[in-house]
Amino acid sequence: MGATRPRRKHRTALVLLTVLGVLAVVSVGGAYYLGRRVVAPIERIDHVFTGLENRPSKPVRGPAARAVNILLLGSDRRSDEPTTGDGARAAAFVPGAQRSDTMMLLHIDADRRGASIVSLPRDSWVTVPGHGENKINAAFSYGGASLAVATVEELTHVRVDHLAIIDWDGLRALTDELGGVTVTVPETVHDSARDITWTAGEHHLDGEAALAYVRQRYGLPGGDLDRASRQQNFLRTLMADTLERVGDSGPWGVYQLLGTITQHLSVDAEWSTKDMTRLFWSLRDLDEDEVTFMTVPVAGLGYEGPQSVVHLDHAAGRRLWDAVRSDRLASWVRQHPDAPLGETVR
Repeated sequence: MGATRPRRKHRTALVLLTVLGVLAVVSVGGAYYLGRRVVAPIERIDHVFTGLENRPSKPVRGPAARAVNILLLGSDRRSDEPTTGDGARAAAFVPGAQRSDTMMLLHIDADRRGASIVSLPRDSWVTVPGHGENKINAAFSYGGASLAVATVEELTHVRVDHLAIIDWDGLRALTDELGGVTVTVPETVHDSARDITWTAGEHHLDGEAALAYVRQRYGLPGGDLDRASRQQNFLRTLMADTLERVGDSGPWGVYQLLGTITQHLSVDAEWSTKDMTRLFWSLRDLDEDEVTFMTVPVAGLGYEGPQSVVHLDHAAGRRLWDAVRSDRLASWVRQHPDAPLGETVR
């Protein structure tokens, strides 16, 4: 990702799926409004796919040709000034200044009736093109969104069609603007890194608390794996709570919601307003019950030198990514009933 105009609205994973779900209630007339007033102002990131070599091919015929794969990133950029959103005053990407704290691949089924989100734990030990073996979140630090895409494509052999990003400030602001999210913590745990104790029971999260929830790994038995599950649980709950709140508000409530979400969103510049609007409209029949959350197959936790890492199960992963490429994820999930995110999340 080379030097570009300021990226004012760097957001997503925890945002984009909410947009997709909400669009189930948008009318035909709303599609025009969506394109002109909601989609068009979204900030674009230039040169995400420029110069990428040896990219996986995308099916050109058959049902899989219509499936869409979107890489969702969450950036942990630290800055005294906002790096994204309408009030951005600092660059969204500075080499070495941030990593991708969240990385998910969103697969939208060709028939637009279902979707899947596959989390890639940030400590996954992978090959980063041009940089050898490293944690997967280092790719964004070394080369921004473009290298993150290249790393995911090399690992999965899945063609990434589009990219969207959210940063910490964006997640905090969005959560507050949407009225917060209620999650259930099954048993009391202590986050030693932030000195926060999460007591067993329900917690209504404002933006600041949401950040603490989705970023915790210390004190959780599965470490980075439990963190990935928390991020998925947050997204799942955000989508469900948001849809419930706007369910009786009519089209105007939906438009307001979409405006709130998209002011925090950045996507690749190749994703045109027309194509985005068409995709959103094609998802009008998407059922939130047909959205599956899962984590890439993992062989175990370990160390590479002094670094604590996640070792992926590459054999099982190949079968999963084969299902993504051929748009057969629903079948893969039926064969692996323990893979989707459970109702109880630590």
